[in-house]
Amino acid sequence: MEKARYLPEAQNDFVWAVITTGSPWPLLAGYLLLINLCTFAAFGIDKWKARHPGRRRIPERNLFLGAIAGGSLGALLGMRVFHHKTLHRSFRIGIPLILAVQVLISAGLFLYWNVIR
Repeated sequence: MEKARYLPEAQNDFVWAVITTGSPWPLLAGYLLLINLCTFAAFGIDKWKARHPGRRRIPERNLFLGAIAGGSLGALLGMRVFHHKTLHRSFRIGIPLILAVQVLISAGLFLYWNVIR
């Protein structure tokens, strides 16, 4: 017997529908949005600190960790918008490479869960 699903009747019932259906997609989308915004902001803050001598900078390792944690698109946009770390070869190659790997992993998981399985 199939489990009865609750379908939202109003827009404010969306959260309840997500909780009862158990779909992880809204949580994943929220996490990705948050980590990308934080990584984008980190690039902007580090650029601002670079222009003001004496300010404590954000370590490059932390900028890379933000990208690896899922914020690679925010990091790439931060590099372009703020023109920050664009002369560093490790960032010019590393950030797009991290983004490409994350897209390939996501596409592979999508194919596995929706097509192959």
